[in-house]
Amino acid sequence: MSTPETDRAFTGSTPELYETYLVPLIFEPYAVDLVNRLAARPLTRVLEIAAGTGVVTRTLAAVLPESVSIVATDLNQPMLDQAAALGTRRPVAWRQADAMRLPFGDETFDAVVCQFGAMFFPEKATAFAEARRVLGSGGVFMFNVWDRISENEFADTVTTALASLFPEDPPRFLARTPYGYYDRATIERDLAGGGFTGRPRSRRLRRAVGRTLPGSRRSGTAWGHRYGTRSRHATPSGSARQPTVRRTLSPSGSGGGR
Repeated sequence: MSTPETDRAFTGSTPELYETYLVPLIFEPYAVDLVNRLAARPLTRVLEIAAGTGVVTRTLAAVLPESVSIVATDLNQPMLDQAAALGTRRPVAWRQADAMRLPFGDETFDAVVCQFGAMFFPEKATAFAEARRVLGSGGVFMFNVWDRISENEFADTVTTALASLFPEDPPRFLARTPYGYYDRATIERDLAGGGFTGRPRSRRLRRAVGRTLPGSRRSGTAWGHRYGTRSRHATPSGSARQPTVRRTLSPSGSGGGR
């Protein structure tokens, strides 16, 4: 199922509101988790796709050695502008790019990371194939996605409240896109379509969300999926090189963004 173009547009006041409210509310805990999973690997160059306003980028810049270069991309330039304005602890290359047509050469990066962005790719297998293409031998692809909306209390509450206000035409964006790409079999099929094969080991993760709301401390549930060791290792079909794919299938407990 393709993603409507309107679901991919983050412009106008969205970047500032996104960073001010959603990042501290629901995204920061998962950014820390994602980067910590990457930090122990020997790296020289990391690509982030669907970087949004830079919550993962800032964490990468703070945690990874300065010898590791970081390139952060997003489809929406206004989101990158917001991220660049906030800045990072050390230099990062910001670049507008479509995940389905990455403007980088083959085998350019040691790692590709993506937090809560895969749900927005119109053609998932195409985007995964691009991630595989730019990974060098032994590279790692790490990404997370939200679990179904019924497992995410914060987003489910928002959607239910909006449905009561607009019963004739209830907003379905959250359920349709951010929380609509959770089925493991579908994700594995898309990964295989992009050249990654293998079966993951899974574990469920829980993170506190909603901490910026007075009197609120909700928890989010995440599925972590890995190949081989504690991260998901995938062998690209028809190729001698073997990038690792680490998929942290993510949270139930909050909204879906990057």
